Amino acid sequence: MQNKFDYIVIGGGSAGCVLAGRLTEDPNVSVCLLEAGGSGDSWTVNVPAAAVVSLPTRINNWAFETVPQAGLNGRKGYQPRGKGLGGSSNINAMIYIRGNRADYDRWAALGNAGWSYQEVLPYFIKSENNQRIQNEYHGNAGPLSVTDVRSDNALHRRYLAAARAEGYKILDDFNGAEQEGLGVYQVTHINGERCSAARAYLQPHLHRPNLTVLTHAVTQKILIENKTAVGVEVPHAGQIRQLLAAKEVLLCAGALQSPQILMLSGIGDTAELKAHGIDSVHHLPGVGKNFHDHPDFIFGYSVNDIQGTFGVSLSGSLDLLKQIKRYRSERRGMIASNFAECGGFLKSDPSLEIPNLQLHFVVALVDDHARKFHASHGISCHVCLLNPRSRGSIQLSGAKISDPLKIDPNFFADERDVEDLVQGFKLTQKLMHSPALSEICRQDLFTAQVRSDDDIRRILRERADTVYHPVGSCKMGIDDMAVVDPQLRVYGVRNLRVVDASIMPAVVSGNTNAPVIMIAEKAADLIRRACRQRQVA
Repeated sequence: MQNKFDYIVIGGGSAGCVLAGRLTEDPNVSVCLLEAGGSGDSWTVNVPAAAVVSLPTRINNWAFETVPQAGLNGRKGYQPRGKGLGGSSNINAMIYIRGNRADYDRWAALGNAGWSYQEVLPYFIKSENNQRIQNEYHGNAGPLSVTDVRSDNALHRRYLAAARAEGYKILDDFNGAEQEGLGVYQVTHINGERCSAARAYLQPHLHRPNLTVLTHAVTQKILIENKTAVGVEVPHAGQIRQLLAAKEVLLCAGALQSPQILMLSGIGDTAELKAHGIDSVHHLPGVGKNFHDHPDFIFGYSVNDIQGTFGVSLSGSLDLLKQIKRYRSERRGMIASNFAECGGFLKSDPSLEIPNLQLHFVVALVDDHARKFHASHGISCHVCLLNPRSRGSIQLSGAKISDPLKIDPNFFADERDVEDLVQGFKLTQKLMHSPALSEICRQDLFTAQVRSDDDIRRILRERADTVYHPVGSCKMGIDDMAVVDPQLRVYGVRNLRVVDASIMPAVVSGNTNAPVIMIAEKAADLIRRACRQRQVA
């Protein structure tokens, strides 16, 4: 079997699928894509509502836990991450959000040339195939299908009525000229099925002779000679293989595992590596630092009208059978739901320049990432803080890839995050108490006894956790703690780039999947340009 390629891509998640698909458009370029999980092509991935199978389990999911969080009363947080071709785009809520234009302008202001909003917008457009919106902000010919959700859920009307009653602007596009307001999200679906990054960018091209995809291949380390990445070491099919990269190694293992692989390869803080018996190849103290995530709180209510909601009941079970039959024939209805169908962006303080809160309105009762079961039908609403100041870290616990990671988002380490989310709690609670929603609610399961700001602070620490947007652990920048430069090249090691959410200097104001796909689209161009420059030289 071939063991030398032009490019080796570590990680078949959202970024890795984009790179493999785009780079192999050139028939003269060979790419090997390594994925620790399986094919990512099963009903548990393709059926939108089947996400409930993977999120609380290890199906298509690494199901990581954090270290105990002091800001969460010592609780361990949950960090589900996708496993299989498509990565976390196989298990996410499929919401298509890019973030706020100010996010990218801020990246550029930090010294990351080429990453302003106007400079990244073409890559969002290039990636997108929007089925409804046609304007200067959207693409209609890209690989990633973006559509309106096909659940036909009557709860949309109630949510929008509540939003209007509270004076919020209704938006039908959160990725256009403005972001502040509430509405129904667009999703990464194609004909009522999940459009994962693998489905969009990889599966149509598996026949290419210049593309090799190895699944169930857990990269152990990057091979480095004379400060140059030359390949990877990976167990596969019962043997340890050394695969060589003639041009570049592209690390796309995500915000948790990309820093892990760098450190296991000798790239990181020398003292930390030495503590685990790892020889330092290059001292890069920022590896694993700057890790952060959106902290999130969820309201939950049982309902007296089960229409449009998931749950367990006799009438609900009968309806579910009808919905399954409808989905099989039409690819519409409740089985096409992404659960978090509505939401939007608000400001905790009107004086803020951009929204700092995001809502996800869910047509089911959610408790502890669906790991705690409630038989009743219900609705939920997330509120997350978009610009957390708290910063944590990713650290090793041992020198092997199988040793558990020490994942520390350090939630609420900065008290300002708590105070901002207190205001977010109040705004969300007020929305949920609006008559259009409250008249179908039977019981407030989590917040009925919350009265004062101190009560809110207490319950935030008791129940808050991630909304699944970990970033920043291999940050892009030009300061001493940066891991990659604005070309995504790892400082101090040639022919090695990181391409995934870990490079974000600061998390975007929204869901992270579409931005990761944009990052990889831009990276593919950066890589091609570098290749042409080498050829000219």
